[in-house]
Amino acid sequence: MKDIETKPNKQRSGLLAITWPLLADLVLGMTVGLIGLSMASQESDAAAAAFTLANHVQASFFLFFRIVSMGVSVVITQNLGGGNRFLADATARAAIGASVWLGLSSGMTVAIFPSSLLLLLNAPPEVLPLAVPYLEVLAIALALDSLNACMGSVMRAHLHTRDTLVNMMSMHSLHLALCVLLMKGIGPVQPTGLIGFAISAAVSRLFAVGFHLLLWRWRLNLIPTFQDWWIVRWKLLPSVLHIGLPGAAENIAYRLSLLATVAMVANMGTDALAEHGYTMQIMFFILVFSLSVGFGSEILVGHLVGERSLHKAHQLVVNSVRIGILVSLGMSLIAVFSAQWSLRLFTTDPHIIEICTQLLWITLVLEPGRALNLIVINALRAAGDARFPVLAGVASVVIMMAGGAWLLGVYFKLGLIGVWIAYTLDEWTRGLIMCWRWWGRGWLPAARATHRRLIRQRGGV
Repeated sequence: MKDIETKPNKQRSGLLAITWPLLADLVLGMTVGLIGLSMASQESDAAAAAFTLANHVQASFFLFFRIVSMGVSVVITQNLGGGNRFLADATARAAIGASVWLGLSSGMTVAIFPSSLLLLLNAPPEVLPLAVPYLEVLAIALALDSLNACMGSVMRAHLHTRDTLVNMMSMHSLHLALCVLLMKGIGPVQPTGLIGFAISAAVSRLFAVGFHLLLWRWRLNLIPTFQDWWIVRWKLLPSVLHIGLPGAAENIAYRLSLLATVAMVANMGTDALAEHGYTMQIMFFILVFSLSVGFGSEILVGHLVGERSLHKAHQLVVNSVRIGILVSLGMSLIAVFSAQWSLRLFTTDPHIIEICTQLLWITLVLEPGRALNLIVINALRAAGDARFPVLAGVASVVIMMAGGAWLLGVYFKLGLIGVWIAYTLDEWTRGLIMCWRWWGRGWLPAARATHRRLIRQRGGV
């Protein structure tokens, strides 16, 4: 690894400066979801299950937006690292139109076919009437999420993570204030339950789009034209799709496999579905650090690959993995020993609390493997090595996660314990494979090819 390191960017933030706003953003989002689930659980376990199932559908469609947001983030960081601001801006504009059409098509699909989508997850009869109207309104927020994902990725690629955090803090605060008002009802406002959460989500997402437009103008001097909103400029998207499509395919395979396991859990009964949802909410707070370190590493590796500072990129990933494993272990221990108190946010049923606590003990083993996976796979994509992660990842989630959950949870009747063991096997399998790829320098040819492409593009501008 003797590539010449050119044009060091003295203004580039360190990993911590990039990561903490990403972490805060993710924690805020999880907190709103946690509070929403807590309020839903106060109505009934069926309402909590409806909230969980509908949000799984929303999260699954959100992965389509990663085609654009993931790809545009990597391409812009590479171009900025290579000194090509013109092409970085052109890519950001092209991503707007693609995001609009992705958001509209996804939102309309969810709004038109909510029952069918929920039945694919084996929604219990008592859950379906609560989940359908909630998901229909949530489709509006889903459509707006596409734009926010894209515009936020552009801001982060330019290293304006703090500005993006201010926007997300404002969005989540508005969402939280409105959902408390609408779900519970205050004064003359009548309680609307789950639908109130969906309405407040849509309003807060619309606010965030407007805030992003102001940030683009103030920080990036980028003002989308009328045509940017509805014309898909395919000539500028191949590089975005080269990264985004494989990355989204891996995420979609993961989500489909996860949904398959959720469908298996739904067949175990409403209590099992509620236990799954409660434990997942706590587990999300554990994984957000690994996820934020992974996203931060992706941004910095993209800049370093653009500069051809490949040795620095490798060392960055090594340090990120060490940090990710240590913190994920620490947070898992905190989650386990605080479970008796945190789970009472959702339920007072001692049996449910006992099962969820057992699952959190398994999470203690699961999370270090997830840290390996999330950090290294994002680094591989940022280096331009996009195809290997999807091939390895799809095989693991199908065989280890979905297949393992059926074998252990259903066939051997281990229930949720078997499902969680399958989750653990999948994360460690993918994590070790990605580490083998990175430490084996299998990503170097893709990184060098990326740098050659950037030189050609700069010469053609």
